[in-house]
Amino acid sequence: METVGKTDEYIRSLIQERSPLIKEMEAYAEEHQVPIMELDGMETLLQFLRIQQPDHILEIGTAIGYSAIRMLLTLPQAQVTSIERDIQRAALAKENGLKAKVNNRFQIIEGDALEVSEIVQTNGPFDALFIDAAKGQYERFFALYEPMVKENGLIFSDNVLFKGMVASERKPESRGVKAMVNKLTKYNEKLMSDQRFHSILLPIGDGILVSRKIK
Repeated sequence: METVGKTDEYIRSLIQERSPLIKEMEAYAEEHQVPIMELDGMETLLQFLRIQQPDHILEIGTAIGYSAIRMLLTLPQAQVTSIERDIQRAALAKENGLKAKVNNRFQIIEGDALEVSEIVQTNGPFDALFIDAAKGQYERFFALYEPMVKENGLIFSDNVLFKGMVASERKPESRGVKAMVNKLTKYNEKLMSDQRFHSILLPIGDGILVSRKIK
């Protein structure tokens, strides 16, 4: 375990310095306990997107705009449509988008992702889908928004290992967390065996499931 920790530490030490705004957002997220993508997971996502070069990305779970802004800064041609149900976080994400000068390519739809699919559909279809919201709802999010992804599009699901609990033999004591872990386990198994997609589960960050839509 110590070797794994040292390896992770070494890899993170090689990641290039982020801009002052990005570091400011990371600090804010840590201070206010806002969940954002782990650094190595974020870099992995960005590398996939550099290779794919999508024009339009759908994100479920804006939070403060960290992932969306990093995607937009990496892909100057891309647009991001993002869904956020927390009004205060959505407002902060818009403010951060202005600071990053990507606001003209960054649309935030405020509301529950399970209730705004008809609005989102008017912006589609999408080249890529990034799911990073309520973990217990991943299967429902996928069912709603996967049809809006183009053939050969990529779907990224973050936190699918949930702090290692999904792969652990020891189950969490909390009934709520246990139920969520069980749902994530089912989600992973279902998507990995779905013949309409080529999927791989990467043990990076908090676990990223990458799926390429082939049918």
